[in-house]
Amino acid sequence: MPVSVRAKILAVLAAAAVAGQAVPAAAEALLLVEADSGKVLHAENATSPWYPASVTKLMTTYVTLSAVKDGRINLDKLITVSSRAVAQQPSKMGFKAGTRLTVDNALKMLLVHSANDMAVVLAEGVGGSIENFVGEMNGAAQRLGMTQTSYVNPNGLPADGQITSARDLAILARALIHDFPEYDLYWHIPAIKLGRVVMRNYNMLIDRFPGADGMKTGFICASGFNLVASATRNNRRLIAVVLGAPSATARAEKAAQLLEKGFSADSTMSWLMPSLGTVANLTPVAAEPPNLREEVCGKNRHREAAEDEPVVVTNERDPSSAFSLMSIDLQTRSLRHASLLGPLTPSMPPIEVYLGPSRKPATRSFVAARPTGTDGGAADAPKSAAAAAAPTFPGPWNLFAPAPAAGSAPADLAANPVDGAVPIPRPRPRRQ
Repeated sequence: MPVSVRAKILAVLAAAAVAGQAVPAAAEALLLVEADSGKVLHAENATSPWYPASVTKLMTTYVTLSAVKDGRINLDKLITVSSRAVAQQPSKMGFKAGTRLTVDNALKMLLVHSANDMAVVLAEGVGGSIENFVGEMNGAAQRLGMTQTSYVNPNGLPADGQITSARDLAILARALIHDFPEYDLYWHIPAIKLGRVVMRNYNMLIDRFPGADGMKTGFICASGFNLVASATRNNRRLIAVVLGAPSATARAEKAAQLLEKGFSADSTMSWLMPSLGTVANLTPVAAEPPNLREEVCGKNRHREAAEDEPVVVTNERDPSSAFSLMSIDLQTRSLRHASLLGPLTPSMPPIEVYLGPSRKPATRSFVAARPTGTDGGAADAPKSAAAAAAPTFPGPWNLFAPAPAAGSAPADLAANPVDGAVPIPRPRPRRQ
């Protein structure tokens, strides 16, 4: 990590140690805060340093959207897949070097499929190089008050200097919600569709937990299974952070439990901790990030540690049947006994992503595209798969996924590559 950033973090930890707060790093961190006020509702090891894994991509998104807001780039800008992007480990899209796509499509692939190559493509397209972009990430972290965070890459792949905490991730989540409300739907997309391939969001709360509306999962062996999740009910939005869970299902269940307690509890319930104040006022502790490699990926584990099974389904006979594709969801099997996570109930069709230039002008209004259900958060779910799979899907969701303009390239770029695009390979999921 940059020397100045590392020095500041060490100084904070040293100050905490002098205050007698040094503790060994715990095996799990939990945090629940109110999005609007930042009030801490629950905290366990919330200021223990942690390896962020792919929740790093929330900062990649923050810096990219900051560049859009500042007018440095626009969502329709074409960016190019470099050889450095191709070299990234899975999970990734797997496009060949020289492939071009828009910032908009790269962001959707980044946040839904957790594509490590798209993080590099965005970093190089926005910052000119990974190094410059990482400098912007660290600068943004300092401005936001993320005193325990440092970045060395834009995707969260293993690196000793890539450190954060549950506290800092909640600060970042609040900043995304409040600084970019018009782009809120980016971290809420349930699934994307690339040609005939549908990729479902790794965040199991989306379309399963009432009111769930974001944000990002992450996993490397050293960190365990991480999740930053948000949900809204009755116009009240909460943010839950779970770090170091033993499985993808466990992190979703823990986040759901935190959120459910937050929505159902009143101020007199003992599990709430109002004395902790706001998330920004939580005091960092002096500790090394825990390394959970043996617990999560040790040789005695009966499965290969991965970001759950890849939720990638193809249907050659009926590629337009978006909801039937989504219903064949491999994650559902692991959620049979999760009391707070219901069956997958798609709230919208998969968002189409593609290679090459934008098919419509960059004028979008994502905030208008976010529906409000009866719970004040997620849209009311379709009553049946048949109804959901109707030929048309009326409503403002279409603002987010505009249909191709007349005479534009077909949706299936695998059969009809345009603008230098290469045939679309099957994405390579594994590590998020």
